[in-house]
Amino acid sequence: MLSRREMLISTAGGALALSLARFSLAGQPLDLSLPALPYAFDALEPHIDAQTMEIHHGKHHQAYIDKLKAALEAEAPDWLEKPVVEMVMKWESFPEGIRNAVRNHGGGHYNHSLFWTMMAPAGQTGEPDADLTAAMGEAFGGMDGFKKELTAKATGQFGSGWAWLVTDGDGKLSVMGTPNQDNPVSSGKLPLLGIDVWEHAYYLRYQNRRPAYIEAWLNVVNWNRVNELFAASRKG
Repeated sequence: MLSRREMLISTAGGALALSLARFSLAGQPLDLSLPALPYAFDALEPHIDAQTMEIHHGKHHQAYIDKLKAALEAEAPDWLEKPVVEMVMKWESFPEGIRNAVRNHGGGHYNHSLFWTMMAPAGQTGEPDADLTAAMGEAFGGMDGFKKELTAKATGQFGSGWAWLVTDGDGKLSVMGTPNQDNPVSSGKLPLLGIDVWEHAYYLRYQNRRPAYIEAWLNVVNWNRVNELFAASRKG
């Protein structure tokens, strides 16, 4: 019998949704290793500082992987070789003792692996292509409307979490928030773009000024990547 999460994924396009969810690193399923950044630590300056990137990637992200791996080794070693997105989708099916570890640390690993690819240095960010521009126009009235809605969701996220641009595979876009390290795939949505609003993502430079961080972050969105994911979401 399908779990609730599996049923949600099925309604979002079945194999298509799972394929896109796995498409986090060069089209390959994400494993239990730290992905290399696709740019230097200082490449996103002045918007995102090098020290934050170094700590965020090398310390916080690595910690999610280490804790996830330890939990799996202890109680679910058969999952060590499986794609992380499947762990994120099926965290409720794990032994109770590691369920939250899989949800939080598996989610942290998956979310951050997406996050690094969703940013790019100046001159490499691109812009929304014709299909994405049309979809954003329909959903938000255009780029300004999208930025306003994403900013509101990211600013309004209580405590730690994320704000996302998502699709359910039918070409329609929406913005949603998730707490902690939850991900849209658990709600049958396909993540196209996500901003991390945990304090570790911005506190060194922006302190408590989350809106200032969000405004700066919008300058480093990798629209080439978003275009790619949106196109993949419509292929099924």
